[in-house]
Amino acid sequence: MKKLYILLVLLLGMTQMTPVRAAEADSVRISLMTCSPGSEIYALFGHTAIRVEVPSRKIDWVYNYGMFSFNTPNFILRFVTGETDYQLGIISYPYFEAEYAGRGSYVVQQELNLLPDEKARLVEILETNYLPENRTYRYNYFYDNCTTRARDKIEESIRGKVVYPVARDAATFRQIVHRFTDGHAWDEFGIDLCLGAEADRAIDTRAQMFAPFVMMDEAEGAVIRSADGSERRLVKSTVRVVDPEPLQPEKGFPLSPLACSLLVLALTLVLSWMEWKKGVRLWLFDAVLFAFQGLAGCIVAFLFFFSLHPTVGSNWLLAILNPIPLVYLPWMIYKSVKGRKDLYHVGNAVILTLFIVFWWLIPQKITLVIVPLALSLLVRSVTRLLVTSKKA
Repeated sequence: MKKLYILLVLLLGMTQMTPVRAAEADSVRISLMTCSPGSEIYALFGHTAIRVEVPSRKIDWVYNYGMFSFNTPNFILRFVTGETDYQLGIISYPYFEAEYAGRGSYVVQQELNLLPDEKARLVEILETNYLPENRTYRYNYFYDNCTTRARDKIEESIRGKVVYPVARDAATFRQIVHRFTDGHAWDEFGIDLCLGAEADRAIDTRAQMFAPFVMMDEAEGAVIRSADGSERRLVKSTVRVVDPEPLQPEKGFPLSPLACSLLVLALTLVLSWMEWKKGVRLWLFDAVLFAFQGLAGCIVAFLFFFSLHPTVGSNWLLAILNPIPLVYLPWMIYKSVKGRKDLYHVGNAVILTLFIVFWWLIPQKITLVIVPLALSLLVRSVTRLLVTSKKA
């Protein structure tokens, strides 16, 4: 299905719609389409598109600002650095419907209450945006995505101002993300590792519209206010046009990240007690534990210093998750095998203690999964210092 979808997009890409004439604009229907989340991490938050129906030409197309290809050169690197380019694509509505029905996602259609000249203007904007030199844009998940693009193009076409309902309760980017990662614990953990303090500042209603279902709710209650003060509803009608039986989710890893981190802490406590009481050498366990810390730190540090992704450059987890343990690991293992005192553990213990004691004061919502892991690292550093001091 995915290959067929991409092929059809490419075929339709050779077609441009001629301008909508005034005489036919009244019969044109333009709708905001909101799709429920899928199982892949890039589809967890749903999707937004614009449907254009021109009955006189038997046209029923969906304009989709969410097109990308994993086959793009250096896709993974560009994605990590925040330099991913998305495109506006066009697909025939029946295939759009089949795509989402096939993955068990429902689709809500909100027909827009636009005047004939506004419909013609919106089609013109979309077609201009679809020109080869215009269709590619630099994707930004929070500030410039498929939903914000659809909203902005609709607003651009309207004579007057779109007034959305009374402001929503304050929310943060992280809180909104968590609404959609509920039930996907490992995805949520990975995202929380990457997002920094900026993701925890309160954002206004407009900023919250980066999420498709927030945009759908806001559009439902919005009005168009004309220059003369008259108002009309933005949405004429709302209907669920795709309503398949939801697919059974695939079984993931049976343990949650928090359960795994607690098990690591329990194992660390038991092994550290054995080292203290019986002199068991745990250099291999330390190698794995501190290598994990360093590898996770490489990701956090790379995003912090080099990525253009929003909110990742203010991540306080960099204090305990950075590449230093990975760089120092050979010397750490050498000193552990030789039973020598290692001053690295002094610094590590101080930093971890400060983090654990004051983590609730950090202006960033730290996932609880981190606390048992930080305690495990602290226990190992303190144990190594105690063992080497006892031998001395």
